[in-house]
Amino acid sequence: MTDFTREEVIDIARKLLRADLRNIDLSDVELSYANLSGANLSGASLHEANLIEAHLPYANLSGANLSGANLSDANLWEANLWEANLCGADLSGARLYKANLNGADLRGANLNGANLNGANLNGADLSEAKYNADTTWPEGVDPVAAGAELVED
Repeated sequence: MTDFTREEVIDIARKLLRADLRNIDLSDVELSYANLSGANLSGASLHEANLIEAHLPYANLSGANLSGANLSDANLWEANLWEANLCGADLSGARLYKANLNGADLRGANLNGANLNGANLNGADLSEAKYNADTTWPEGVDPVAAGAELVED
């Protein structure tokens, strides 16, 4: 037997869409497959959170702490990650199309297979970030010059 009815789960899920979750502490939380589309998570702590295949398009994650978070295969289309801490985050296969990563800290992040097409990487720190041949970069971005490291599959 489950703890929730189908209707209760749907109601909870709807509340997360465009939810105001500014400065909330969600460190180490299991949010795989969560739909946080358009949510305001600015300043939130998602340190080491599990966000595998999370749906975060148009989410505001500016200034959020996502260090060590698992965002593999997450949808971050047009998400605002301005000055977000993504140190050591797993962004493998993540869709970051047109995401704002201006000033983001991506040191040591896993970008294997990530789609960064159209993303704003101005001022982003890519030191020791890992990427592979399947990683898609914005036009004009030289990952090696930015300090990222190509890894073989």
